Amino acid sequence: MRYSIIIPVYNRPDEVGELLQSLVEQQFKDFEVVVVEDGSIIDCKSVVDKYKPLLNIKYYQKANSGPGQTRNYGALRSTGDYLIILDSDCILPPRYLQAIEDELTATPADAFGGPDRAHDSFTDMQKAINYSMTSFFTTGGIRGGKKKMDKFYPRSFNMGIRRTVYQALGGFSNMRFGEDIDFSIRIFQGDYVCRLFPEAWVYHKRRTDLRKFFKQVYNSGIARINLYKKYPSSLKLVHLLPAVFTIGVAFFLVGSVFCLYSLLPLLLFALLVGTDATIQNCSIRIGFYAIAASYVQLLGYGTGFLGAWWRRCVLGKSEFEAFKKNFYK
Repeated sequence: MRYSIIIPVYNRPDEVGELLQSLVEQQFKDFEVVVVEDGSIIDCKSVVDKYKPLLNIKYYQKANSGPGQTRNYGALRSTGDYLIILDSDCILPPRYLQAIEDELTATPADAFGGPDRAHDSFTDMQKAINYSMTSFFTTGGIRGGKKKMDKFYPRSFNMGIRRTVYQALGGFSNMRFGEDIDFSIRIFQGDYVCRLFPEAWVYHKRRTDLRKFFKQVYNSGIARINLYKKYPSSLKLVHLLPAVFTIGVAFFLVGSVFCLYSLLPLLLFALLVGTDATIQNCSIRIGFYAIAASYVQLLGYGTGFLGAWWRRCVLGKSEFEAFKKNFYK
């Protein structure tokens, strides 16, 4: 078996169905699918059963332990030479696996990852959130963009790794958030060959509204400090920018009480993001939504980062996370 596709699932039967259908349509066929239910209240067994005649698929149920340990559970029960880790809310283009095969055939790699895009069927808000997570103006292009402020680290929504390397590294850690970056850091520390495969992209639905999106990015900010405490050299300038942005927003808002011109930088940023998102998506509505999504993304990450920095680096508290029980609700 060439590839084992590992899919952890938590209360997402509809999204899993879309992902499995996109796997049926893959041009490259030498793969198996391992779906692991992570203590879901609403399971996807009936959805998986529909695809058993169409895919080489295995289905498991286990108690909730978080995405990292669920991926490890699936990896232990897989057989492929390479493991491909996908989020359950992704949809693959038909050439996804063929693009990976072409890259590995041309130049072997121990680990790899790909970027993400918004599908035409996504809601305008999902497209706006996708923009905020992939734009150079908000994330510095570190998630697979052509322009980026740091090297590419594979993330668990679209990550591949040679089985022997996965086993040598012991799989994902027990971190419930930031575990994919933790894994990528260990890949680089082990001097394994890790590359971005630009054509192995996925459609990623992400969160469906700004409240859920805030929870995600707030935990991301916390996770970055937790990662810093484990790997001090992992903290880069691009990771500090949302915190700087958050402090700047607070400064300008306070300043606006005395002078309305203090709001000008915030308006200029909104104009920049809104114009760029409008052009990229050919939609003024998405452009407006992208302004809100970008502010939520930067302020959510920034406040999570600053709160974790204060708690862990100033007060010396232990590792923690927010929205632990209701993150996906």
